[in-house]
Amino acid sequence: MWPFCSGSGVRRHDLQPFAVLHKAAVSLQGKSVMKLAAPSLQNDYYTNVLDCSCTGMVALALGSSVHLWNSETQTLVGCLSPQTGRLRHQSVSSLCWSREGSALCVGTRQGEIQLWDVEKNQNIRCLPSHLSVVGALSWKQHLLSSGSVLGRIHHFDPRTPAPLVGAAVQKAGICSLQWSPCDDWLASGSTDGVLHIWDRDIARLTRLKMPVTTMTQPSAVKAMGWCPWRRKTVASGGGWKDGELRIWDTQSGTCVTSISTNSQVINLQTVAERYLVTGHGLPHHQVICWNSEFPSLSPVYQFTGHSQRVLHLALNPDCTQVFSAGVDQCCHIWGL
Repeated sequence: MWPFCSGSGVRRHDLQPFAVLHKAAVSLQGKSVMKLAAPSLQNDYYTNVLDCSCTGMVALALGSSVHLWNSETQTLVGCLSPQTGRLRHQSVSSLCWSREGSALCVGTRQGEIQLWDVEKNQNIRCLPSHLSVVGALSWKQHLLSSGSVLGRIHHFDPRTPAPLVGAAVQKAGICSLQWSPCDDWLASGSTDGVLHIWDRDIARLTRLKMPVTTMTQPSAVKAMGWCPWRRKTVASGGGWKDGELRIWDTQSGTCVTSISTNSQVINLQTVAERYLVTGHGLPHHQVICWNSEFPSLSPVYQFTGHSQRVLHLALNPDCTQVFSAGVDQCCHIWGL
């Protein structure tokens, strides 16, 4: 029985963030390495509040605070509280580490974007605000891209006095955003099932921006990621009315392969060694590791342990473990 279960006298929201609920004696491939507490995790499909840096620092937003956990030492090392003079506490809706892992970008439900120096626990810059929830963030070297539920994509260079350097618009809310590994293309997924591909010139204010390729699926493009083993290829997952995992050729806009997962696909991570990892909702709330021997897809491991849908996924730096966070207010670390 876990400490927050009935009869233990400890309620789930009383636990400390990242409190250890279970730890395996031996780390095994395809098994749960550790189970941790995530009290006050928002039950919001359209947020992205989990990320792991290149140094192995896990950032997870719980309510209006961002907690930092060192995956190497397995210790809680810090807590950030985004706030301004106008709003004492801001509910966090998205997180993204900078490429070098020294700065953490925080997007809020109030439309604000904050850049934090985590070592100093200091908010070093507030970027020009969106007018709505900032649900997705992605870095391209020194360029930060953000997407809002009003369908606006903004591009910032935080080093400059006037940081807004580009913008674009989609018809529906942005729920996923990611620059390609080579930084040539930006993929943006929206709530109406549209997946746009933009070239790198999107980060300029000199002209109206149009996507170079557009692809569609029957449900929101929340689960999405570039395939590092094949250039100009993106994977996406469908919602509960769809449940398909798809691989897209972004040059032609065609779906080159797909497979039914028989469940809602909520999050997706790609691994360099031709693997995909997906987080799911009903009926089993599982995490699945897929082998992508192009153009086929086949499941390798199916991880079960969450009792409600898996909202967020993150990979450790060497891609040997995946970190999952669910509506059940628990986190798991799984061996790949």
